Amino acid sequence: MVVAGSAGAAPLSPSVRWVLASLSLSMLLSALGTSIANVGLPSLAQAFNASFQQVQWVVLAYLLAITSLIVSVGRLGDITGRRRLLLGGILLFTAASVLCGIAPTLWLLVAARAVQGLGAATMMALTMAFVGETVPKEKTGSAMGLLGTMSAVGTALGPSLGGVLIARLGWQAIFLVNVPLGLLAFFLAHRHLPADHRGAKSDRPGFDHVGTLLLALTLAAYALAMTMGRGSFGRLNMVLVLVAVCGAGLFVFSQAKVASPLVRLAAFRNPVLSASLAMNVLVATVMMATLVVGPFYLARGLGLDAATVGAVMAIGPLISVFCGVLAGRLVDRWGAPRMVVAGLVAMVLGAVTLSVLPAVWGMAGYIAAIAVLTPGYQLFQAANNTAVMVDVLPNQRGVVSGLLSLARNLGLVTGASAMGAVFALAAASTDIATARPEALATGLRTTFTVAAMLVAVALATALASYRRRG
Repeated sequence: MVVAGSAGAAPLSPSVRWVLASLSLSMLLSALGTSIANVGLPSLAQAFNASFQQVQWVVLAYLLAITSLIVSVGRLGDITGRRRLLLGGILLFTAASVLCGIAPTLWLLVAARAVQGLGAATMMALTMAFVGETVPKEKTGSAMGLLGTMSAVGTALGPSLGGVLIARLGWQAIFLVNVPLGLLAFFLAHRHLPADHRGAKSDRPGFDHVGTLLLALTLAAYALAMTMGRGSFGRLNMVLVLVAVCGAGLFVFSQAKVASPLVRLAAFRNPVLSASLAMNVLVATVMMATLVVGPFYLARGLGLDAATVGAVMAIGPLISVFCGVLAGRLVDRWGAPRMVVAGLVAMVLGAVTLSVLPAVWGMAGYIAAIAVLTPGYQLFQAANNTAVMVDVLPNQRGVVSGLLSLARNLGLVTGASAMGAVFALAAASTDIATARPEALATGLRTTFTVAAMLVAVALATALASYRRRG
């Protein structure tokens, strides 16, 4: 479908632009599905007369479905055809959005959100795979930057759009708004995505049902261990961690025995893939710290009101919106390996400044540090995804894309628990909401000192990986 231009500056053909439009809308929808629901939790608690622990499952069910199934749907796309599966995922997401909007009880809403998460997992896993299939190699960085921008748009748009919709139309609107967008995404994808290349059934590898079940249970147990308890890590969390460890061992054993494994273990001998996945986890863990720690420090440490805290927290996603495409172009111009390193260097500087500047300049110092950290993250994401996807085998694009997204999600759920615990421990307070400003300043400084160390480990991993590659 696509013929690569001879020069990196050659413009994309109209057909490829329409493909990217459909993929971008799919990426936006999956990100919006996460961020828009968070703002609706108080309204849902009131509407269903439920506790916070109960309504948080509206968010948790969606994230669990994505985390548990994203690798499996990526592999399924490699086997059965990515176009067909992506169209099915968009329709499933859209139909589940309708069910969410009309759900008469909280637990039916949670079930519909889990189904919606399956649709989102399909969209997230296959959008990056389609980039490798349809976009010329010299433009892959720009395409990855665009997808990163659309994910940031969905994240930034969710809270403000959700607040307006709830105030004017009720909580149902935060789910029903996905319906027209989903139908548009389906129309564009159906019209412009390239047809699947279908070989004889005898030539297709089988789908690893046992591996899929083991991986889903393992990832669900880990995600629950990291998110349940609202900051406390009790006996149930430990049991879930042990279940995840045992499940991971069984999964690895099963993958070595089956003829058509869900994940080929030999792929991890590729230093670029292994390093990219490890770096994705570390970097996402650090970025989650800004979302978990930032609001407490701004509100209690600096004494800002809720509206100001919201405005400051929106700066990071807004920066991502404006620098994502630029990051992709830099990757195309200078190459993915260099830009991975450049992005991580910027993130180290950003984490260090977050540990120092807020104590000196207050809110201005916090914003200045975020303005360094966020572009570094966008540059890393575009370059890291490009480095992996540009040379991956066609029959592995779906599963590798799913692995990249999974690594990011695991970093996010780990960061929410681990970095939150570091913050509370450094602040020497069991209740962050009532801690003194001085204690919160200490907590912020320690948390982002640890964050800088984690990114430094990622940077060392990148340098070692590319040195071995030659």
